[in-house]
Amino acid sequence: MSVLGPSFAKQVKASRTLYNMLKPVSDAYAHIAGYRQYGLKYDDILIEENKPVQKALSRLTERESYDRAFRLRLASMCSIAHAPLPQKDWVPKEADTRYLKPIVESIEKELDERAYWDTVVPTKKAHH
Repeated sequence: MSVLGPSFAKQVKASRTLYNMLKPVSDAYAHIAGYRQYGLKYDDILIEENKPVQKALSRLTERESYDRAFRLRLASMCSIAHAPLPQKDWVPKEADTRYLKPIVESIEKELDERAYWDTVVPTKKAHH
């Protein structure tokens, strides 16, 4: 299982009816979660205490890493003040992109492949 958790995104996007039913629920959930009101993107709140996410963070570009650190500091300051950002400074849902997810998925594939090759048992072919 992925450290990103289970995802039914492909199945939901494949069904227009299901997508139209769940999209408002998804938008409402993101709003209620409140992370955008503190200037954060979804990937900023991923649990960092696992190997794939830590590796993914180390593979971010310098700019992405700086932007992430800035968002986390800003959210910390808002938390200390017990107040979200002014609404004009909230992260719009269009800007809430999954910048870390593709890197984490790539790292998980690498780790799976490494585990597979680490457990391969070589066998001798019989000669005729």
